[in-house]
Amino acid sequence: MRWISGVAGVLLLGSVLASILRTLVVPRGLYSALVYRLWRVLRVLLRLGALRGGYQAIDRTQTWLGPLILMGMLATWLGGAFAGYGLLMHALSTLNWANSFREAGSSLFTLGYASGQRLNLSAVDFLAAATGPLVIALQIAYLPTLYAAYNRRELEVTLLQSRAGEPSWGPEILARQWLVQTETALSELYRAWERLASDIGESHSTYPVLVAFRSPRPYRHWLVGLIAVMDAAAMQLSLAPHSAPPEARLVLRAGFTALRDIARSVRFPFDVDPAPDAPVHLSFAEFDAAVAVVEAAGFPSERSAKEAWPHFHGWRVNYEAIAYELCRRSDAVPALWSGPRDFAAAPLPPLRPADRRPEDQGRPELPPWRGSPGPCGGKIPGERPDEGGDWS
Repeated sequence: MRWISGVAGVLLLGSVLASILRTLVVPRGLYSALVYRLWRVLRVLLRLGALRGGYQAIDRTQTWLGPLILMGMLATWLGGAFAGYGLLMHALSTLNWANSFREAGSSLFTLGYASGQRLNLSAVDFLAAATGPLVIALQIAYLPTLYAAYNRRELEVTLLQSRAGEPSWGPEILARQWLVQTETALSELYRAWERLASDIGESHSTYPVLVAFRSPRPYRHWLVGLIAVMDAAAMQLSLAPHSAPPEARLVLRAGFTALRDIARSVRFPFDVDPAPDAPVHLSFAEFDAAVAVVEAAGFPSERSAKEAWPHFHGWRVNYEAIAYELCRRSDAVPALWSGPRDFAAAPLPPLRPADRRPEDQGRPELPPWRGSPGPCGGKIPGERPDEGGDWS
């Protein structure tokens, strides 16, 4: 039976090493079964703590998902190495099970209290003593890379708040720029998010645990922000193709390429070349209502909503399905046009600040969003618990 123990130990150590290399070392978006199994289990357990709450309760509990995945990875690797070396020591010596695992733990965590005069176990002891600190060191070195990518992402998400509201919504971006006469800044916004989308595609597919890291504020989310910027670019190209900046096309291409890279890393199937007239969840009624909001802010449309809809539909079909699935899996804020969630929540329109200009210089008020209820639209709910004022 000892040779079976030895084979099992070698296989277990090999799987631990492979998991560490795939997750921490190889600079490519390789599938890590450990990360996604931890993600599924921990997400379900955290959801149990928010059964009676709305989105805010979900956000509070899911905030712990990313850090717990990291701790679970470390515990799983160390536990696997401990079990593997225990099995190997039992196979190579006359030690019983208890003493084999006692010596494995002593060597793995460099405690040294269980070492003996057995020369045939010295090599295994040395390997175990090197494994423990190496795994911990790799995990520690992993954190700065994660948080550097997280900080780059959240900087742009925070900057987007003044342009798109909280939660972000594509038509709101266009409406606000024309309402406050900053439409010339759209090119810079698209350029910044083109670069960010490329960064997200590389970092979040290589280190998928980043998808689980939430923004510091509950109504901000990187996925919702990316969808909003892409929707704004698609709307501008569809409604005003001659005046739309070229950066709008570039950010759309970078955005759905990034989402596809992440989808590949999580093994989410998608159509790599969807037909322009393939079905989408967003309805024309919702698009038409959004066009009314944008035009009320002074957006100079070159096409009617009916004429622009096939063009907008052709852009959105490239990213909607992936974006909706990732929003569902990450329990993102239920913003307009961001798809359904696994928890009951009406889609939230963006918060609009009150216009505080003198009476004779006030800007025209935007009509409130009155989308149809469903997975993409939604009627305006009551005031948010953590925000004051009129936000319709």
